[in-house]
Amino acid sequence: MLRSKVLSLVARSGSNRLMSTGTKLTTVEVNDKTGIATLTMNRPPVNGLNLELLQDLKSSIDEIEGNKSRGLILTSSSSTIFSAGLDILEMYKPDKDRIRAFWTQLQETWLALYGSSVPTAAAINGHSPAGGCLLATSCEYRVMVPKFTIGLNETQLGIVAPKWFMATFLSVLPQREAERALNQGRMFTTEEALKVGLIDETANSKEEAIEKCSAFIGTFAKVNPLARSLTKQQFRAADLRQLEDGRKDDLEKFLFFVNQPAVQKGLGIYLEGLKKKAKKQ
Repeated sequence: MLRSKVLSLVARSGSNRLMSTGTKLTTVEVNDKTGIATLTMNRPPVNGLNLELLQDLKSSIDEIEGNKSRGLILTSSSSTIFSAGLDILEMYKPDKDRIRAFWTQLQETWLALYGSSVPTAAAINGHSPAGGCLLATSCEYRVMVPKFTIGLNETQLGIVAPKWFMATFLSVLPQREAERALNQGRMFTTEEALKVGLIDETANSKEEAIEKCSAFIGTFAKVNPLARSLTKQQFRAADLRQLEDGRKDDLEKFLFFVNQPAVQKGLGIYLEGLKKKAKKQ
C-alpha cells in the first residue's frame, strides 16, 4: 500500500513554502506570513478519489496538523473539477482486498478532515459531485467559483450515501433541504448553493477563493487555538464517534451493497456512458 509522505521543501516563492508529496497526487504550500497551508489535489483529469489519492490526502492532513499550521485550505489543480468524487473503477468489479483498503482509507481520510484540529476551508474551483462534495462539506467554510455544480448525487448513480455522508451534509444544510437534495441526487449551481447555504461565499477565480478562505481562517487569529479546537470537536463529536464506533459495520455494509449485481450493472452502464462521452469530445 502506497503511503505518500511529505519529503522535503523543494522550493521557496515569496512568503510561501512549497512541499511535495511522494506520488505527486497532492501538494501542500504553506504561507509563511499567515501560517495557512493550501492542500491541492492533483490527480488529473478529475481528481477521482482512488486509494492512492485518499492516502495522500490523509498523509497531507496529518503533515499540516503536525506542522502546527494555522489553517488548511483544500483546493484542486484542475481549472474545471474540484473532485469528481469516488473513483468508480475502485468499485466496479473490485478486487476484494483493494476494495476493503479503499473504503477503510476513505473512512480514515474523512475522520482526519472532518475532525481536523485546525480551521478548514474549501476553495471550490470546479465541479464537486458526490465524494467531492463530501470533502468540501467536511471543511468549515466553502468558497466557490461560478458556473460549477456541487452536491451529493449518489442516488443518480444507484448508490446510497452512508450515514456519515449524510451527517456531513446535515452539518451544513437544514434537515429538510438536505433530505430532499440527497433523495433527488441534486446538483446545485454555485448560485443555488449560496442561496441554500451549501457554500458561504462566491469568488471570481481560484486565487480569490483562496484569499477569501484565508480571510475566514484569519477570523480566528485572536481566538485561543485550543479553545477553538475543543469547541469544534464538541460540535462534531457525535458524527465522528458514530463512524469510529461503527467502522467495521460500515465497511461490511458497503462491501455487501457494492457487490450487488444491480449496483455493478449500474456502475457498468455509467462507465460506458463516460466512454461514449469521451469519444465524442
